[in-house]
Amino acid sequence: MPSTLEQLSPTRVKLTVEIPFADLKPHLDKAYKEIAGQVNIPGFRKGKVPAAVIDQRFGRGVVLQEAINEALPAAYNAAVAEHDITPLSQPDIDMTKLEDGEVVEFTAEIDVRPEFELPKFEDITVEVDNAESTDEQLEERIQLLRKRFATQKDVTRKAKKGDLVTIDLKATKDGEELSDAAAEGITYEIGDDKNMLEGLAKAVTGLKAGESKTFQSTLLGGAHRGQEADIEVTVNKVQAQELPEVDDEFAQLVSEFDTVDEMKDDLRKAVEAQAKQEQIANARDKVIEEVVARTSFELPEKVLQADLEARRQQVERQLAQAGLTLKQYLEDAEDEEAETEEEFWAELNKRGEEALRAQIILDKFAEENQVDVSQQDLTELIFQKAQQSGSSPQQEIQHMMEHNHMGEWMGEVRRGKSLAQICALAVVKDADGNVVEMPKPVVAEEEPELLDTEDADEEAPAAEVVTEFDEEDEAEKA
Repeated sequence: MPSTLEQLSPTRVKLTVEIPFADLKPHLDKAYKEIAGQVNIPGFRKGKVPAAVIDQRFGRGVVLQEAINEALPAAYNAAVAEHDITPLSQPDIDMTKLEDGEVVEFTAEIDVRPEFELPKFEDITVEVDNAESTDEQLEERIQLLRKRFATQKDVTRKAKKGDLVTIDLKATKDGEELSDAAAEGITYEIGDDKNMLEGLAKAVTGLKAGESKTFQSTLLGGAHRGQEADIEVTVNKVQAQELPEVDDEFAQLVSEFDTVDEMKDDLRKAVEAQAKQEQIANARDKVIEEVVARTSFELPEKVLQADLEARRQQVERQLAQAGLTLKQYLEDAEDEEAETEEEFWAELNKRGEEALRAQIILDKFAEENQVDVSQQDLTELIFQKAQQSGSSPQQEIQHMMEHNHMGEWMGEVRRGKSLAQICALAVVKDADGNVVEMPKPVVAEEEPELLDTEDADEEAPAAEVVTEFDEEDEAEKA
């Protein structure tokens, strides 16, 4: 099928594609056959209605439309392959010529990946913090294990730090009870004040079961979030925690080891491994930041704006689910550098643009270096997503198939593998100047298939590389 390409900008092209009627004829025959099987016309058996009768009853244009809609995707994809372009969005289709019996012509305007050169990754050097593990981190892990295997004993004495108390909370403001700020049966460890009302620990310390106390604090949620209120706390139960001694018996209870020294050695290795993983993650972030900084190209404006809008909507949904406004979030977030809403959105847009640039770079690297995604790679990602969301692999597979996420997820895996290869080429050093060994990319052997992906739709979203377009939407336009 003849086609031509017009470069509208560095990131947008216009394809003009002709479909000769010789190529359209199989689709016309199929359209006539399908229509004949769907209609009832007196004097003709179903499925045996002649083409001339269909043209007379329904119009030749109906059949042409069906045939063209059927032929468009293949013609479009052939033109994309012929001109070796990488679409980043769905095409805008426009029928420009329809000469019955001779030719059909349409144009497709598409945002495409711009031409650019990848930097020399061997020339990239980044510095990360040392992978340090401390005795405090080891002790924190041991304390968590002690609390997990602690026993609780009801006591009648006054509550003190470290006790578990079961409490009810009521809040009033100007004498009016706030129903959305009430809670019952909360278990609280005195002294563990993460996500708890300020002043709660002081209020319950010294109370016995059945006693109450009122204090002032700032509400953390609900319609009155951020407002001062009078909080009445009632202690229903006081329990003393009896932590096990850290000895060989404890080691045998909580681990596979016989002695406490062996257990501590294993925990220390886990702490060191976590510090190393954090260092590697930091290194990956810095490497891709440096790659983006060294690679200059123009982004498709429509693709960028669609991506930024999607990010903004995601943030707004998360805030709404948490019952927060952006202003409230900025007031409470300790690790958020933005002080105003304008600064927050500006920073989000900046990170979004950098992320889109990184995605395009990694996709180009994957193509040039033939980075493949195996069945095992996809299986591992599915198990990882299941673990993160608390679901099962089967549920994640079902979600992937129902929402056509396969192309998106495979792209996610491919970019991760590409970044791993880039990091292996770059030089990473710690604060002392020592070279940090980055994990070497591993080519995994195929495992037995976890799922049947033969019929899955691998179409990527707008920000992904798009090799096919939505037939229904574009056919309707045609």
